Amino acid sequence: MKRDADDRSLYETIFRRRDTRGEFTGEPIPAEVLRRVLSAAHAAPSVGLSQPWDFVVVSDMDLRKKFREHVLAEREVFEGGLDAERARVFAPIKIEGIVASSAGIVVGYDPSRGAPDVLGRHAIADAGLYSVCLAIQNLWLAATAEGLGVGWVSFYREEYLRELVALPEHVRPVAWLCVGPVRDLPTVPDLERHGWRERLPLDAVLHYDQYSK
Repeated sequence: MKRDADDRSLYETIFRRRDTRGEFTGEPIPAEVLRRVLSAAHAAPSVGLSQPWDFVVVSDMDLRKKFREHVLAEREVFEGGLDAERARVFAPIKIEGIVASSAGIVVGYDPSRGAPDVLGRHAIADAGLYSVCLAIQNLWLAATAEGLGVGWVSFYREEYLRELVALPEHVRPVAWLCVGPVRDLPTVPDLERHGWRERLPLDAVLHYDQYSK
């Protein structure tokens, strides 16, 4: 099977993608670029074509500072539960670029979108949530192709973020994504570089017909 330049470019983008923390320049994202990235996210597949995602672009610095304070408090909670050796490894790891990035994008999941007859969700309730994760992956790859970095912040309490950006009660905040131009994208993921965890080889997670140990 022949591969053209677009095929190779897609694979290169996938393997170049990083969870970005300390590389943001803070330069503004051109409006047309942000629109393209969000359009790519919105083009993701979704169960029953429900398109259960919402995107809140957060530029307001006061909101971003409030969220950062909350995230850093949650970092302390996590660190307090580590043993001494893991805490030592964790200490230099940067977990967010909330203020340094150009904008935050909060991605929400609305399970009522398309309900009650969401085709394909009757047996797997989380299928809508999986759809939102596909939209995030589309956004991430499109941003990478545009020369932007993306960092997924997960040190937060959902209720706090919901209230901060005024999401309706039924919309679940799935991610705060830090997005913006970057100086570069590291060749090695931060967590691997700091010794927190190493990437498994494909063969360690690959099975045929049935799960094999």
